[in-house]
Amino acid sequence: MDNIYLYMIIALAILAIADLVVGVSNDAVNFLNSAIGSKAISFKTIMIVASLGVAVGAVFSSGMMEVARKGIFNPGEFMFDEIMIIFMAVMITDILLLDFFNSVGMPTSTTVSIVFELLGAAVAIALIKIGHDGGNFSDVINYINTSKASQIIFGILLSVVVAFSIGAIVQWVCRLLLSYNFEKKATWVGALFGGFALTAITYFIFMKGLKGTSYASQSFDILGGGTMKDFLEQQVLSIVVVSSVFWSLLSYVFISFAKTNIYKLIIVVGTFALALAFAGNDLVNFIGVPVAAYNAFQEWTASGLAAGEFSMEVLAKKVPTNNWLLFIAGMVMVLTLWFSTKAKNVVKTSLDLSSQGETKERFQPNFLSRGFVRSAMLMSQMTAYMLPESWQQKIDKQFEVPTLAIAKNKKVDLPAFDLVRAAVNLMVAAVLISIATSYKLPLSTTYVTFMVAMGSSLADRAWGAESAVYRVAGVINVIGGWFFTAISAFTAAALVAYLLNLNVNVMFPILLLTAFSLLIRSSMVHSKKSKEIKAEDSLIKAESSSVQGVIHESAGNIANVVKRGNKIYTNSINGLAKQDLALLKKNNKQILKLSQEVEGLRDNIFYFIKNLDDSSVGASNFYINILGYLQDMTQSLEYISKVSHKHVHNNHKKLKFNQIKELKEVDDALEKLFNDTKEAYEAHSFDVIGDILNEKDELFNMLTEKIQKQVERTRTEESSPKNTTLYFGLLLETKDLLVATMNLLEEYHDAHDGSVKPATLDVVDAITVVEGKDKKES
Repeated sequence: MDNIYLYMIIALAILAIADLVVGVSNDAVNFLNSAIGSKAISFKTIMIVASLGVAVGAVFSSGMMEVARKGIFNPGEFMFDEIMIIFMAVMITDILLLDFFNSVGMPTSTTVSIVFELLGAAVAIALIKIGHDGGNFSDVINYINTSKASQIIFGILLSVVVAFSIGAIVQWVCRLLLSYNFEKKATWVGALFGGFALTAITYFIFMKGLKGTSYASQSFDILGGGTMKDFLEQQVLSIVVVSSVFWSLLSYVFISFAKTNIYKLIIVVGTFALALAFAGNDLVNFIGVPVAAYNAFQEWTASGLAAGEFSMEVLAKKVPTNNWLLFIAGMVMVLTLWFSTKAKNVVKTSLDLSSQGETKERFQPNFLSRGFVRSAMLMSQMTAYMLPESWQQKIDKQFEVPTLAIAKNKKVDLPAFDLVRAAVNLMVAAVLISIATSYKLPLSTTYVTFMVAMGSSLADRAWGAESAVYRVAGVINVIGGWFFTAISAFTAAALVAYLLNLNVNVMFPILLLTAFSLLIRSSMVHSKKSKEIKAEDSLIKAESSSVQGVIHESAGNIANVVKRGNKIYTNSINGLAKQDLALLKKNNKQILKLSQEVEGLRDNIFYFIKNLDDSSVGASNFYINILGYLQDMTQSLEYISKVSHKHVHNNHKKLKFNQIKELKEVDDALEKLFNDTKEAYEAHSFDVIGDILNEKDELFNMLTEKIQKQVERTRTEESSPKNTTLYFGLLLETKDLLVATMNLLEEYHDAHDGSVKPATLDVVDAITVVEGKDKKES
């Protein structure tokens, strides 16, 4: 393969596009989180603003491309063939690593991933060179820019601690001054807040978004012949003071005369700023390596030397990137922003962890999260002892969430947090990144924006006693993922570089094909999961205000549980009969999911009862009873599924033919019962329930007969204790399942009254009820 390096350049170009897609999917959380979470503007407007920022930032990103050429390693120490192996290893590793994080919905740093991939691949090749030349391990320092790597690690720790702390402090102060009734404050209050916030964000646009571009290094007469970069660094105080006065006055005009919501304006400008900075500075993470490889290829082709004899000192020179290339890259980023479903998953993780209201918690508590929460509670108690009670009451009043957020009506689409927190997130992130850039500290944009959002959530009391342990566990998982990024990026890139070095002609096509196969498989799996989530049956929370309303509204849930329960029971029996371990394993997952959904309905009981008026409290007793029966049904199904899986998984003796035949007879009888029940509830034909209940005795007699037969077999011919235990366990638990099902049917049969029209609680009623209760309490 004489043209191996030409093929590698083509492959790197394709990998660059793939890397743009997976990279933007992960980093979109940095600039979309605040705007989407606060619902300040429509989603379409958010995407347009972010797209403009990304497009402008991409065109201005030429000056940042040097990082991939010489920021991590010393290019003069490597030959062209070695550099191509390093760059290929980096790009293959990068798309797989970022796609993994996107698939699990976790935000990570594209900067850290690319830096440690470059470091890992360069170290691998350097060690191979040292071993070949008979050098010492310490010689690796000559090949690697060790100071840059240590700066990145320091930046990770600094980002996490500083961003979280400052975000929490600023949010607490802002909430104390503005409260949740910020829109009713005096005009000058909003104007001052707008002035400070817009000053921070606009200075950030120049410092972080434009400072790294080629335009920032050009001299301008208006600046006395100096460069924009020098002016921004030397005149910080003057720029901040003048900008604060200008933006405060302009904010006052907007609020007083144009009737503009200044908080929404801050969110729009902040979203544009972070999107611009992301594209302007992070584009190098996606196309910097392919661009550097292309420059190296051009120089090597012109030299006429062999690939192993041409030194890469040429990469140490500053080479401008073609503006058309940057524009195309920007368009790919914009399209990804609009169409990537994985980007929405990553954003959702950040929003769930910072939400003011109740969300479906994705993370399970661990000993670290429990320890942190206990420590925070102790600190809170100590603070309470130190402050006078009157002060505490005033502070608590400022943090009172509006009553509308309590009403859990499905027609009310509440934001994850309010405009003040969204504005603080953007403002603080902008200030911290601007300061870090001016002092040349390598803070990660992802780390800063995420940790500021988490800090402001804590200060805003979004992490209450009900959710704190889950949210903290989520934050710990995300931070752990960041360190995993660095370690896995270094290790994986080093391994790929080593494999390529063994025989580049053979390993290059194999690794490239493997990478694309994994990427395509990941995309197909994600698409399949998304379709399953949309298509699958899911349980709906009840919101009616009467017994008859709950009967009609929850009928779909009953039909859903019965339908899925029937399938789970049948799969358990079939799995035992066929010794199908894969089917039983899948069945365990299905019943676990159903149990979690039923548990979610039980968790909603508080909001259901809260929204009832005084004349409809009877509906709560009915609703609690049916949820109890549903839980009994899922617990029986869970036991049946687990013991069936355990029996086959442990390779115990197969059930006898007569046992399997009897279980199938029970399964057929239950299937008829479940199908009749499902059809009755789907059609809201509650009068049919009486006919189904008439079959109760017949079903119980069948189970009693099967149990008696097994007793006789055990006394005469049964030789397997495990089989006997399993069979009795299945029949007894089936009996419990039948009891729960019949109790559920009887509850509906006794409570249903066809002459009464169901009453429901709409949005206006929900708000009125909550406000009415508050008035009574006060």
